Amino acid sequence: MLDELINLDRWLLLTLNGSSSLYFDGLAKTLTTATTWIPLYLSMFYMVLRNNNSFRKVIFVLFCAALCYLLSGAVDDGIVKPLVARWRPTHDPVIGWQVDVVNGYRGGNYGFFSAHACNTFSIAVFFSLLVRSRFLSVSLILWSLVNCWTRLYLGVHFPGDILCGILWGGLVGTVVYYLLIRVEQYYSNGMKYVSSYYTKTGYQYSDIDVVVSVFVFTFLYALLRACLALYI
Repeated sequence: MLDELINLDRWLLLTLNGSSSLYFDGLAKTLTTATTWIPLYLSMFYMVLRNNNSFRKVIFVLFCAALCYLLSGAVDDGIVKPLVARWRPTHDPVIGWQVDVVNGYRGGNYGFFSAHACNTFSIAVFFSLLVRSRFLSVSLILWSLVNCWTRLYLGVHFPGDILCGILWGGLVGTVVYYLLIRVEQYYSNGMKYVSSYYTKTGYQYSDIDVVVSVFVFTFLYALLRACLALYI
């Protein structure tokens, strides 16, 4: 049964991996690079800063976001990958020679599970629960899924790596959010916002629009950069 799942995983990877398009090669490389998303991180910091009425609350929300990253990425890279020691597709002794790579990028030796998937999905779930805005939730889930797609396209993770990363990231984001809620119960005034300007957790829609807009413009930037790279 395990061998069948592994073979299915390999087949799915080869189906989804790469293309003959230099445009998509450039797009995947841009989207998978952490620095591409710095404006998004800054806009989320701006949203937190604007919508929490004390320094303590700002620091604790940022601490929880960092905790999401630590529990997802550190557990993955520090414990799971070396313990499971599953080869990345690019290093897999069975199909490694069949995997399309972009600019020689092959990643590290081990790929189970995907740090990109668990990191981004944990942040997406945490802020979706925290802010309670449909547009923000959809944008952040798409952001995570875009990162997941790049890892498959570049051939550095199997679909199973991505799926397990998403599951672990979702669990981490949910647990950290409820940790935040438990702590906030000791300090909260219990207010519920009923307004066309705020979500029920007190985040202004105008500030949420900033985050969503930055996500859209960052994605458009990646599309444009991949296009310009063909002519430079």
